Amino acid sequence: MHVTGSSPPRYLPLAARQLALCLVSLLLLCIASGALAHGVADSDARFIEQTRGAQLLPFIYLGAKHMVTGYDHLLFLFGVIFFLFRMKDIGVYVTLFAIGHSVTLLYGVLSGTHLNPYLVDAIIGLSVVYKALDNLGAFKRWFGVAPDTRAAVLIFGFFHGFGLATKLQDFTLSEDGLVANILAFNIGVEIGQLLALGAILIAMNAWRRTQAFARQAFAANLALMSAGFMLIGYQLAGYLALS
Repeated sequence: MHVTGSSPPRYLPLAARQLALCLVSLLLLCIASGALAHGVADSDARFIEQTRGAQLLPFIYLGAKHMVTGYDHLLFLFGVIFFLFRMKDIGVYVTLFAIGHSVTLLYGVLSGTHLNPYLVDAIIGLSVVYKALDNLGAFKRWFGVAPDTRAAVLIFGFFHGFGLATKLQDFTLSEDGLVANILAFNIGVEIGQLLALGAILIAMNAWRRTQAFARQAFAANLALMSAGFMLIGYQLAGYLALS
C-alpha cells in the first residue's frame, strides 16, 4: 500500500471520527457479546412465537432491526466496500451479498434445513477475516494470486443468510402466514442493509478525502481482522462447550 509523504491533518472530519468510533464500538461489542454473534431481543422473540397470520410491517421492521444491529454483517460490509470508490462497483458487490444471504435465509427457514449456528457464525467471522486480509493484499503476497472477490462475497453471503436463518429457527414459527412473514423479514433485512450502508458510505467518503486515509486504512483492516478472529473464537468456544 502506497502512503503519501504529506503530513496528515491534525483533526479528522466529524464523519470520519464517527466512523472510527463506530468501528471501535463494534469491536468492543464483539468482545462483550458472548457466544452468539447476533441474537434476538426477548420482546421480539415473544412476538415471533405468538404471531399468527401474515404480519408484514412488523416482520419488515424486525428484519431491518436485525441487520442494523447485526455487527458481524456490518463488519463484513465495511470490509467489502473499504476500497470501493465507484457506486457501480459498490452496487455489484452489495447485490451479490444480498442475493447470497436472501437465498439461504429463505431456503433455510422455509425448507427447515438446519445447520449448527455456532459453526455458521464462525464462518461468518471467517468472512470478516478474509475481507480484511484481502484489503491488505495478503493473498497476493502469500500465494501470488488473490481469490475472486465477487465469488467470495457471494459465497460468504450464503453463510450470512444461514446465520440469519438459524436465529429464526430457534423459535416455533406458525405455518399460518409463514411464507409472507419470512419474505417480509427478508425485505426488512435489505432495507436495514441499505440504511447501514448509506451511513457507512457517508463516513467513508469523508475519511477517504483526508491525507491520513492510506496510513489509517492499514490499522483499520488490522482491527477488522482482529474482530473477525474474536468472532471465530467465541463461536468455536460455544460449539466445543456443547459438544
